[in-house]
Amino acid sequence: MDDATAPYEEAPPGPLVGPDWLAARLGRPGLRVFDASVGAHRGAPVRIPGARPFDLDGALSAPGAPLPHTMPDAARFTEEMRALGLHDGDTAVVYDAAGLYSAARGWWMLRAMGFDRVAVLDGGLPGWTAAGLPVEEGAPGGPPERGDFTAVERPGLFVDADEVAAALTDPAAAVFDARSRERFRGTAPEPRPGLRGGHMPGAVSLPFTEVQHEGRMRPAAELRALFDALAPDRSRLLFSCGSGVTACVPALAAELAGRGGTAVYDGSWSEWGLPSPDRPVATGD
Repeated sequence: MDDATAPYEEAPPGPLVGPDWLAARLGRPGLRVFDASVGAHRGAPVRIPGARPFDLDGALSAPGAPLPHTMPDAARFTEEMRALGLHDGDTAVVYDAAGLYSAARGWWMLRAMGFDRVAVLDGGLPGWTAAGLPVEEGAPGGPPERGDFTAVERPGLFVDADEVAAALTDPAAAVFDARSRERFRGTAPEPRPGLRGGHMPGAVSLPFTEVQHEGRMRPAAELRALFDALAPDRSRLLFSCGSGVTACVPALAAELAGRGGTAVYDGSWSEWGLPSPDRPVATGD
């Protein structure tokens, strides 16, 4: 392993780092920066220097899956991350061009595949540029040297519809819905055709925008107070959204609040909202 792929010895101080932390270490061997932007923010005209695309809309979703943004299996995830140059001993920082929207999904996926030396960039690309930090334009350079990362799936970080259904009636669990309150109530249309409006009976509305302020994650003390108010004495917290992406933002918030036992419903409303007598839907608050 040469200097360009030597392990980066300093792990992130937590699951969230600020622009100053990343800027002070940018370009060091073994520090990988990934852009996990989705939708309209995918392929932004500028990026943090050296960043590689963590393509949630493409290669880093399971091919042929009937639902969007489905987590790929360990073999595919290993291959895609090696192609991005990731080594088992690296440190990774994930950001997105919206601020705090889809980067947490990349963070969650890496953790679910056994990689813990990863953090989300607080404020994302907007926070980076607002701080006057450097960016690159144009397409990334040629492919990096292949990494040696090997995914080791960590059970329990992603859950399916049956596990969510059980949690909805479990007094020790809480299921949070990170979509907007209007979609939760069923008063706003779903952006994906064919889905019912409303929410899972017993779910708690927690829009992903409410765990952040002005594009940055709220302080840990505020997040602890929020979860203590919404889910007192709940040891298991499950998170859902439209397609399993923004659900990872309040999951990150729960981590920062010191809450354990968290999981993300990978199918989210893209699955639960499909017409089905086995998955009931409620409307209103």
